Amino acid sequence: MTERPPVLSVRGLSVRFLLPGGRRIAAVTDAHFDVAPGECLALIGESGCGKSVLASALLGLLPANAQTAGRALLGDLDLLTADERTLARTVRGRRIGLVPQSPAAHLTPVRTIRSQLEETVAELRGVRGRAALREAAEQAAERAAFPPDHLDRHPHELSGGLAQRAATALALVGGAPLLLADEPTTGLDRDLVDRTVDELRRHVDADGDRALLMITHDLAAAERVADRVAVMYAGRIVELADAQAFFGAQGPRHPYSRGLLEALPDRAFTPIPGLPPELGDLPDGCAFAPRCERTTGACTTLPLLTGSVACHHPVPAATPEDIRA
Repeated sequence: MTERPPVLSVRGLSVRFLLPGGRRIAAVTDAHFDVAPGECLALIGESGCGKSVLASALLGLLPANAQTAGRALLGDLDLLTADERTLARTVRGRRIGLVPQSPAAHLTPVRTIRSQLEETVAELRGVRGRAALREAAEQAAERAAFPPDHLDRHPHELSGGLAQRAATALALVGGAPLLLADEPTTGLDRDLVDRTVDELRRHVDADGDRALLMITHDLAAAERVADRVAVMYAGRIVELADAQAFFGAQGPRHPYSRGLLEALPDRAFTPIPGLPPELGDLPDGCAFAPRCERTTGACTTLPLLTGSVACHHPVPAATPEDIRA
């Protein structure tokens, strides 16, 4: 049987920001990954590693001083070369639903949440009539656990968590083939985190043709819904792994990925020493080397993503005997 083509296929995606004086910021470098139909890929890493820049590149939302390279295919459309008219009219909302990192900045400040939901339902689903629009908007709000008695409020009257739920409701309306959720659990308590990521997962599982790219710091949320995990460090994807193996007894193989898990309170609660490098002053070799216990002279050259990990000295793969022990 021939495998189904990916919903999103990213090859060699790089983003550079050009600053005054000729300085260049390497925000994303040579990203390669696919997101398959029915799959949730969780993209994780410390703040400032380039995750949200990657998401903005996919949606054509980068500032004017950004330069992109590579390909990002959504079906037969290359998102990196598509013009603004195509992105605005056929991609955003329709083919890619976005749960933004800063929902308050994406909501229209002078309109109620109800009016924004009704407009989105009318535009993306063709619903007409006052009663039908009202019902559809309330159903969309319910999916994201947004309270109906807040629908007639404006964005500035909402807490951060409520604004997050409103943005999630708007992202789900169009039934987009790809859902891009950038920190979708910000400002939510644990119960609402679980409910939100479960709803995102249901969106993916509804017909088996949709996919979810979830950018998150919340490793518990990623473990709950992800099929695979991509780990980003200093603008590069350094590991791609099956989520069950990544969070399970086998564990990740990149030392940085191991460090992320070991820093969790329910694990060793041991922070990774040091700080990430500046994206405008990256070393020639492995960017994680100054913080890594496994560093040798080989780390002065850049490790490529070979198989599933970009590291000269990855943690050895666990054997069945190791896992049983």
